[in-house]
Amino acid sequence: MSDIDAGRSGTFRIGGDMEVNRLGFGAMRITGRGIWGEPDNRSGAIDTLRRLPQLGVNFVDTANSYGPDISEQLIRAALHPYGSMVIATKAGLVRTGPDAWHPLGRPEYLIQEAYRSAWKLGVDRIDLWQLHRIDPRVPQDEQFDAIRQLLAAGIIRHAGLSEVSVAEIEAARAFFPVATVQNRFNLTDRGSEDVLDHCDANGIGFIPWYPLAAGRLLEKGSILSRLAARKGASPSQIALAWILKRSPVILPIPGTSQVAHLEENVAAASVALSDQEFRDLDEAGRKS
Repeated sequence: MSDIDAGRSGTFRIGGDMEVNRLGFGAMRITGRGIWGEPDNRSGAIDTLRRLPQLGVNFVDTANSYGPDISEQLIRAALHPYGSMVIATKAGLVRTGPDAWHPLGRPEYLIQEAYRSAWKLGVDRIDLWQLHRIDPRVPQDEQFDAIRQLLAAGIIRHAGLSEVSVAEIEAARAFFPVATVQNRFNLTDRGSEDVLDHCDANGIGFIPWYPLAAGRLLEKGSILSRLAARKGASPSQIALAWILKRSPVILPIPGTSQVAHLEENVAAASVALSDQEFRDLDEAGRKS
């Protein structure tokens, strides 16, 4: 497994000055069931996190709501001091129990949580802080202005958004430079294709969450399963290879709490798809 290297996925400069290997890690699944509380296997989660730099993964995405707090705390326990690793986090969702998520975008809350995340992660400045959701009950300009204040205070280096439209990205850019956008996107879910194209045109990093989903394409006999068998890869590796080839601004963050699964995901960086294979998968994904 020593030949597995996330660096083979290529690099991207977040905000124009913060270079990361494109294949990153999402730290939601290292918490308990329902993304609530401590993981069932804390030592396994720590081992998975510590394996990241050994595999060339230097971009980690988390959130204050994962646990809540647990994911950020585990990242600090396993990886601090971070060296060249970029740790991104988010705020804007609160939790009332397992699998329960609610937007909360009051400016004072967002500012407080950015400072709390910096403290939990053990840093003076957060590399990338993202608004987890725009709260529809709070004027969005107030939420964007809170982010502007965080940037001005130096508590965050770059700022991003999550689950937003092109119009919302442009509204936010009136307040601060949008470094990343994190929307759901995968081989079979293209609901954010216009957002991806907008990010591509403007040099904004696009972080697709749920990047491994492939729906019916995982069934035996599908083009995805046939291509995986032909290349000696898993279907999830082919799905990741497709999403990496889709655009140079894409930063996929597949997550897991198991070292073996992490290694399988990162090995996707070495899976090469021809242009025709990419087009065939693209067409099948749109039809599924």
